[in-house]
Amino acid sequence: MLVLLPPSETKRLGGTGAPLDLRTLTYPSLHSSRRVLVRALVGLAKHPDAMMAALKLGRTQAAEVGRNRTLATSATMPVLDRYTGVLYDALDAATLTPSARAWAGEHVRVHSALFGPVGALDLIPGYRLSHDSRLPELALKKHWSGPVEKALRGDGLLLDLRSAGYAALGPAPVRPDSLYLRVVTQASDGRTRALNHFNKTAKGAFSRALIEHAEAFDSVTALLDWAESAGFTLRRGVTGELDLVVDQLIGASRG
Repeated sequence: MLVLLPPSETKRLGGTGAPLDLRTLTYPSLHSSRRVLVRALVGLAKHPDAMMAALKLGRTQAAEVGRNRTLATSATMPVLDRYTGVLYDALDAATLTPSARAWAGEHVRVHSALFGPVGALDLIPGYRLSHDSRLPELALKKHWSGPVEKALRGDGLLLDLRSAGYAALGPAPVRPDSLYLRVVTQASDGRTRALNHFNKTAKGAFSRALIEHAEAFDSVTALLDWAESAGFTLRRGVTGELDLVVDQLIGASRG
């Protein structure tokens, strides 16, 4: 079973790990694609104005240029600890038990715009690059789509929690046990609609519950049965999707 998460634009600073070693990252088949992109980003960081334009950074975000310039030599930390933001605040990796973290390391992937999918415990530096960043002569969707699609092929249940922007950087395999998770709310008339901001909180809470439960489900039915027992309203949506139904009012008060 694999749980595929989106990254976050915001990252925790610092780290105690050795500098980036692309050879240690999950999915070795992505090594050359990662190396090309790292070199391109570090090179662009030597031209601050061009980088700020490419990454759509404001003046208060100028420090991101320096982080990209030194990303190959700066300290690293595990992926789950590096990312911050709404989803990762709800996941709260710092309070996971060692056994839960070990399960995440085996079954959770985060789809980075810079590194492609990486393991939850892979060591990465701080950086800034988003799915919609525009690097000179390097289109991220074209760069990643084929290699990521091949890397994600395989057997077993795959639960895709990525945003549409990151899913476009590498489609998940099309098969009955590969499912996209959509967060929705249900109106009084029974109709559902997608949530925007709170969907990140819901995905983070659901991911944490999966990690704490630490069971690699072998079927969609088993996942649905567990979700019900864990207090989540998870149901089949349109073909290839699952709907995580949440109460919008509760979500707004928590988010």
